[in-house]
Amino acid sequence: MTDATSSRLQPGDVAPAFTLQDQDGRPVSLRDSAGKSTIVYFYPAASTPGCTTQACDFRDSLASLAGAGHVVLGISPDPIGKIIRFAQKEQLTFPLLSDEDHAVAQAYGAWGEKKNYGKVYEGLIRSTVVVGPDGRVVHALYNVKATGHVERLRRLLGVTD
Repeated sequence: MTDATSSRLQPGDVAPAFTLQDQDGRPVSLRDSAGKSTIVYFYPAASTPGCTTQACDFRDSLASLAGAGHVVLGISPDPIGKIIRFAQKEQLTFPLLSDEDHAVAQAYGAWGEKKNYGKVYEGLIRSTVVVGPDGRVVHALYNVKATGHVERLRRLLGVTD
């Protein structure tokens, strides 16, 4: 099993670079948002109740987050077809990226041991990393809850409507 806690990012770390495909078939890189604050959130599976709640909360907060200078990128280990259907069904207009080999999740410390109903397995750990305009980690939040997370993140970032 992978120990995600040993690879978790800390404020001040240089955020690992990545390029992944989004729901529109475009390659999206962290460097595309250089000079802006980027919220990189990792979610386990498209179209599940918690991930839908979280994605819709980001969708509904997108204007105020963008107005405060933040870009939102969602990353999951789902294949691109599942991400396309999820984005269309929920009308998600920010990039959702496919990380099928979970290499980016591993680099960000968002892949590792999970426990569910007594069963131990490897999987994606719901996490959010805020990368500053300089490419360094400002906040690294791991094992976050889907419900209420975006509101707590907005408060942490000082984003108001």
